[in-house]
Amino acid sequence: MKREAKRPICFTEYVPINGIRQFLYHRGTNTDNPVMLFLHGGPGSAESLFTRTFQKRWEELYTVVHWDQRGTGKTLTQNPDKLPTMELLMQDLSGVIQYLKKKYDKRKIVLLGHSWGSVLGTLFIRKHPEEAAYFIGVGPVISMLENERIGYNKVKEMIEQAGDHKSLAKLKSIGEYPGSRIVFNREFLEKCTKIRKLQGKYNLALKLGLGTWLTVFKSPIFQFSDITAFIKIFKANAKLHEFLGDFDLRKEKSEYQVPVYYILGGNDWQAPYVLAQQYYEEIKAPNKGIYLIPDAGHMTMMDQPDLFYTALYKIYEGER
Repeated sequence: MKREAKRPICFTEYVPINGIRQFLYHRGTNTDNPVMLFLHGGPGSAESLFTRTFQKRWEELYTVVHWDQRGTGKTLTQNPDKLPTMELLMQDLSGVIQYLKKKYDKRKIVLLGHSWGSVLGTLFIRKHPEEAAYFIGVGPVISMLENERIGYNKVKEMIEQAGDHKSLAKLKSIGEYPGSRIVFNREFLEKCTKIRKLQGKYNLALKLGLGTWLTVFKSPIFQFSDITAFIKIFKANAKLHEFLGDFDLRKEKSEYQVPVYYILGGNDWQAPYVLAQQYYEEIKAPNKGIYLIPDAGHMTMMDQPDLFYTALYKIYEGER
């Protein structure tokens, strides 16, 4: 890829990490800046292709590194048979951090985890607090089961308030949801897809419209193999979805040895912000902060990039 004007740091690479070649995308303006490792959502949803929509101003503060995790994007394309488990992914993350610390001569790395990435990041800083300067959770997952319960109740409430009988009938046809336990089988995924469509109608969930795909196609790092990788994410990440189905952060003590910050979308009902707010009140950490971005959904940084940057800048300034 071509180096962009005024971006001294702008390159991609495949790095040998934990036995496989893993994809990293580096962007920044000054090697003296803190290094932020962006942990994408999913599992399996690379966000390295969306950087143009939200990230430019971040790069004045941080050197931002996107990592396509094992089972995701360009790393999946390179390693179609090397699929992730939580144990492998934690090892991978440790390896990526060690590589970045050495490359940029940093003692610690800033971790930003979006959605599923917040699960990975949270578990990592619990186990290895010495590696992270601080952690930023965006649309954080607190409990997958509770996410779906709250999101279902919210869309039902809005459908009933609107007197939308057609949507109410569709909701009733889905039957019990999400049940007492989430198992990412075909039945659940079919129900979840129907729920997401109804939530999307009321702007409660992410909608992958034409504009989203155009953003992907215009990315300087886009390749058509990225679409193939996207199609494979559920099969490739089956073990992670199994783990995620039972994930509930509230089952453990909410004590952290590194500063923890949350940036939440005020219209995010896919990973409901109200649940993250409740959990945040219980957090004990050296420092913490929470920022609620109005009129933003689950893709908070894309929905309101300027307001998101303002929150990010406050965190940056507070940690200098």
